[in-house]
This record gives sequence, C-alpha cells and structure tokens, in this order.
Amino acid sequence: MQDIDKIVCGSRILLAGLIALGCRLAVAAEDPVTPEQVVGAIENTFGVTPGERRNHTKGTCATGEFVGMPEAAAYSRSPLFSGKRIPVVARFSLAGGNPKAPDTARSPRGMALEFALPDGSLQHMTMLNIPVFGAMRPRTFLDLMVASRPDPATGKPDPEKIKAFKATHPDSRAQSEFMAQNNPPASYASSAYYGIHTFKFIDGGNRTTLVRWRFVPQDGEKRLTDEELKSLPANFLEQRLIERAGTGPVRWDMMVSIGEAGDPENDPTLAWPAARKQVRAGTLTITAAMPQKGAACEPVNFDPLVMGDGIAPTGDPILLFRSPAYALSFARRLGGI
Repeated sequence: MQDIDKIVCGSRILLAGLIALGCRLAVAAEDPVTPEQVVGAIENTFGVTPGERRNHTKGTCATGEFVGMPEAAAYSRSPLFSGKRIPVVARFSLAGGNPKAPDTARSPRGMALEFALPDGSLQHMTMLNIPVFGAMRPRTFLDLMVASRPDPATGKPDPEKIKAFKATHPDSRAQSEFMAQNNPPASYASSAYYGIHTFKFIDGGNRTTLVRWRFVPQDGEKRLTDEELKSLPANFLEQRLIERAGTGPVRWDMMVSIGEAGDPENDPTLAWPAARKQVRAGTLTITAAMPQKGAACEPVNFDPLVMGDGIAPTGDPILLFRSPAYALSFARRLGGI
C-alpha cells in the first residue's frame, strides 16, 4: 500500500510540475510576478507552519459524492455530468496562512473539491464564498501581501500601507466591499461557494461554452450576526460542520451560469449579470467531516487546473498563476518546510 501511495503522490507531483511549467510561460508575458515572490510574500506576512499549506492553512476535511445532471451534459462531455455517483474529497478553509485564525475573521472561506472521475482522471474545483476575487492580476495579490505584512513594532499591518494599496489597486475594491457588507458564514454548511473564474465547457461536438459556477447550500445561506461576531470563540466552524454532517447529508446544488457575448472572460474581479441563464449541473453531498490531520484531504494539492475532459481553463491570468503557486507551496509542504 505504501508503494501505491508513493506512486500516486509522485504522479501528482509530476503533473503539478508540468502544469506549473506551462503556466509560468503563459503568465510571464502578462505579469513579471513569479510564484516564488508570491509564496514568499505570504510566508513573510503570516509566517510558516512547517509541513502545512502556505495559504488557507486552517481547514477541515470532508468526504462525499457528486451526481451530475443531464442539463449540464448538454454543454460539457465531462464524466462529471454522466449521472454516475462521483466520489469526492473536500476541504473547507479560511483564507490566509495563520493556522490559528479566528473563525469570525472577515476573510474569505474556501471549499476545495477533488472528484475521482469514472475514467480514472481527476477534476478539481477550488472556490471561495465571495462572488468576485480581489485581484485582476497576480501583481495586485503580491502587493496586498506586502502591504499586509505586520509591523514588527505593533504586530499588525501598517494602516497607511493598506490605505495606499487600496488607493492604487482599484481591482481589489469589489471583494473588499463585499466582505465589509457581508458577515462571515455561520457554518461551512450554510454558505455558497463561487468558482470565481470563467471556465470552458466543451461538448461532444467540441462546441465551447463559457461558464461560471457556484455551489448553493440546500440548508440555505446564513451569516453570523454582529453579536455573534463579538461573542463566538475562535474555533467553531470545524465542529459545526462535523456535527451537521453527523445528523445527515449536507448538500449543495451546483449552478452554472451560461456566458454571453461581452461577459468578462479573463477578469475574476468582475461579476456576470444576474440575468444569465442558469443550469442546475448536479448535487454535491457531504456525508462526513473530520479534522484535516491525517485525513484524505490533507495531502491533496487542490490545483484548479487539474481538469478532466470536457472542462478547460480560460486565459484568466489569476487562474493560470494559481497552478504554479500551488505547486511551489505543495513542494515546500511535502519537504516539511
């Protein structure tokens, strides 16, 4: 069994390396920022927890399944929409590199999924509980990390540096405004999660459709009240998810927006019009949740460019940059750094 695990892990590392090489070439012409710079800036801002993820460090594992719908199969030939039960390894998390971040923090929450497709391939989806991202280009994200680095004298970011960042990076405003106007979720189970980027669905005749997806909780969306933000302990999201999964399946509907001419394709900071056609693509069911240490999600590098046939990336610079950055973080994590 250990030999098999080594082969699987080795294959994933090789795949991540190949993807990283291609993506480095793809983004080099658009932005001189490197994965080493971004990962290093994250480490400088949050510190390093050896053997752990550099970003979204605090997280919880879960397992379940996904069943696709024929409505989505009309747009994509992906086995994900075959109607078969697809095993899923999931991870829910808080943004940032602080493993002790309070669950009341006004920061994005993440849901990452690995689907084991019937043909033996994998499909990854990495999402946030916000409809738009805070950077149009990797440079903005790097500058945010640099501006957020704690001042040694106070242990907190310099307010003037944050103010200067916001003034010079208008592409960060939409996400910042959304988080300021919307409290964090009361539970991982009562939050919607957005794919953020635009992707391509490819059907059996090689017809391409631009899409964006989100996962909508059947439990309904519920956010913390202002009073709960003040009174809740630092850790409650993991336990709430474990307890909720223990009472019965937790489900999300995968909703896909069908793009139209003129919709932003390569800018995750811009939302699509709400009037776009919506297709219910399937249902995600989580049947168990557990602490991440030693669980199935812990060793997974949830690279969003790991895709099965029928789904493809666009030229979104942020989407393409995430793969090599994830690969670098993954390599350091495997090395115990």
